[in-house]
Amino acid sequence: MKVKLNRWNAVSVWQWGEVQDEVCGICRVAFEGTCPTCRYPGDDCPLVLGVCKHAFHIHCIVKWIDTDSRGSCPMCRQPFQMAME
Repeated sequence: MKVKLNRWNAVSVWQWGEVQDEVCGICRVAFEGTCPTCRYPGDDCPLVLGVCKHAFHIHCIVKWIDTDSRGSCPMCRQPFQMAME
């Protein structure tokens, strides 16, 4: 028995590597979108993953750390350190 394909439709799904959340813990916007600072999604606003495994838009966490947060993660209050890949 031979099978002939007349048409083929591909579907794919992607997600950010080790990120467990779907939205930024600071601005509550989906990672596929943009932070409030950016106008368009893309490379200008990458995700930052902390050692504590919480992820944020780069602009959001930089602004958070620049405030009087004492450099702590906004989710778990541990000192925020970026995880090295």
